[in-house]
Amino acid sequence: MKTNKALISTLLVILVSGILVFGISGDNKVKILREGTPMYFPTAVDFAGEPAPLQISDVRERLDRELLINANLDATTVLIIRRANRYFPIIEPILAQNGVPDDFKYLSVIESNLMNVTSPSGAKGFWQFMPDTARERGMEVNELVDERYHLEKSTEAACKYLLAAKARFGSWTMAAASYNGGMSGLGKRIEEQKVSNYYDLGLTDETSRYVFRILALKEIMKNPALYGFNILPEDLYPVIPTKNVEVDSTLNDLTGFAQSQGINYKILKIHNPWLRDKKLLNPSKKKYEIKIPLSGY
Repeated sequence: MKTNKALISTLLVILVSGILVFGISGDNKVKILREGTPMYFPTAVDFAGEPAPLQISDVRERLDRELLINANLDATTVLIIRRANRYFPIIEPILAQNGVPDDFKYLSVIESNLMNVTSPSGAKGFWQFMPDTARERGMEVNELVDERYHLEKSTEAACKYLLAAKARFGSWTMAAASYNGGMSGLGKRIEEQKVSNYYDLGLTDETSRYVFRILALKEIMKNPALYGFNILPEDLYPVIPTKNVEVDSTLNDLTGFAQSQGINYKILKIHNPWLRDKKLLNPSKKKYEIKIPLSGY
């Protein structure tokens, strides 16, 4: 008798649950079932306030592809979200000061996963500048100093590029696409195809995926729980406070300099990855600012 009562109770719970779920119509039912899973798909997305036309089938499917890929790259995506807590507070005000939309911080995410990586072609840093392009944008690049690894300076350089691209193409979405495809390359595709909207252009596979990768990471990073990422505030990497020490002379021994600041060589290089050697030669008396952490070590 007890078994029958338990069975009846279970059936009632299932029946009520079914009524609640199936009493919700169409898209809302699917949305509720998929929230908190890698299958979640947003009703609308935009880049820098420019809506993506999800009513176009290939646009919707291209976004779906990037959302599914990144929502299922569990470890990589979790690490990106954790790093963003440390590095976005540096990137965001520089974008704002230059009049570049905040969404471009996600461009640095897909370029480097917020790490000082080197591409097979030799591009380096969060914003992946090639040596000549970096120099054209005002960065110092040599054996001792490589400012492609300097987050503030490379972000400033990226802003200069993006502002020029926006002026040329008229939209932030196209400016973002040109960061991958190049201004001249994108200009040629526009001339050939007689359309100037990113979502209407036929592009190389990498460039055609580029903005969709940005959109996907933006959606996941802004709403991680909707895609199954349950990350607590204490899981995020904290901002480490630093002070700037101005140097305008040669430092023949960076290990000794680090020790004079109360840290070791490893910590000095972690906070100043643009220092590429064990010394800093400075015959021209150029002023450099070296970051020294105030806590965390």
